[in-house]
Amino acid sequence: MTTPGPVPDADGVLAEQLLRLTRRLHRIQKQHLRPVGITPAQARLLRVVAHYEGAPRMADLAGRLEVVPRAVTTLVDGLESGGRVRRVPDPTNRRVVRVELTDLGRSTLGELRGARRAAAEDILAPLTADQREALGGLLSALLDGDPGPAGQVYCPER
Repeated sequence: MTTPGPVPDADGVLAEQLLRLTRRLHRIQKQHLRPVGITPAQARLLRVVAHYEGAPRMADLAGRLEVVPRAVTTLVDGLESGGRVRRVPDPTNRRVVRVELTDLGRSTLGELRGARRAAAEDILAPLTADQREALGGLLSALLDGDPGPAGQVYCPER
């Protein structure tokens, strides 16, 4: 009689698959952003700055991105040297620095949308429309803790 091998850890396998997918997503996103001339982290910062009504404080950006303020400083330095954002003083507190998009930054956002769509298509190409819809629902359940209505697709631009 043969002894069965170890039972695979289904959650562990899923976790490994998610990690591999995350690395693949990052690699493909970098490829699509290369022609735009920015990194994925810079792209994320641009999208976050654009989300605010006015120019956000550096501290607001760090909180929103869930990173230390020094990381925001480095990202802003790179985007500012490329002419996509500029630092502006806070009108009420001279110790506070705010970040605003430039015209080039706004046009870069349009390029980013195209690059993100192309990267998503590369990743999702093997899936049918029904599988993509199911994946969207599953991702929403994992990210939001709520599966939402059937057919709700996760939209990272929210």
